[in-house]
Amino acid sequence: MMKKDLPQPLFIAHRGLSARYPENTLAAFKGAIDAGAHMIELDVCLSKDRQLVVIHDETVDRTTDGTGAVKALSLDQLSRLDAGSWFDPRFKTERLPTLAQVLDAVKGRLMVNIEIKPEAFEADGPADAVERQVLDLVREKNMLDEVLVSSFEWLMLENLRKLDPGIALGLLSDVAADESLRHWYRRIKGFSWHPDFRVLTQQQVDSLHDLGARVFPYAVDGKIDTRGMLAMGVDGLIVDDPRQMTARQP
Repeated sequence: MMKKDLPQPLFIAHRGLSARYPENTLAAFKGAIDAGAHMIELDVCLSKDRQLVVIHDETVDRTTDGTGAVKALSLDQLSRLDAGSWFDPRFKTERLPTLAQVLDAVKGRLMVNIEIKPEAFEADGPADAVERQVLDLVREKNMLDEVLVSSFEWLMLENLRKLDPGIALGLLSDVAADESLRHWYRRIKGFSWHPDFRVLTQQQVDSLHDLGARVFPYAVDGKIDTRGMLAMGVDGLIVDDPRQMTARQP
């Protein structure tokens, strides 16, 4: 179980330090460590051969020199792609990392928010379902107290809760908190709520705090109302740039 006495506000580096490095790469995660982040946020998808790959989009087109769906490419094919030049030519050696590679690189240095992408969810729950693989890997690395798993697919979070009574779980949403979200928070014995910052209100922050939830709003397209979020008493910010952790905008 993740510790409760976290730094506040928590500095969560969105896809690593994505304002300065190509997102979801080892360079971005190491950059987050150097910038003093408390936690990194990353995205996990499944490859064709069902390996845990760290990438945000369903396709490789935007952030690599390749084309096609992540789930249609093997890990070997994915690992050969240039995942840095799109951002800046000096990052041409960056590759799409596996989740294991990231955990090995940051263990003991900062916490990790693993967002499992909804498109990786399988309702029939195979033995190697993405959420099972994530949990097995986190256990293997002995990092249960350093990891928070979040998703827009709340059924996947419920599966994780059934598999482990202590793992920290976060509900992601891009709409305002309502009774359904509060129901699901109680249902999965959640740790946090991660809303789009644009839907957040003081009433929602207070409501989730009453449930014992931490509230971690996330930046959208590199933008977030830092001053407004901190004034509401949020517990942390999921941001692209460390300057967004202060009330003064970059």
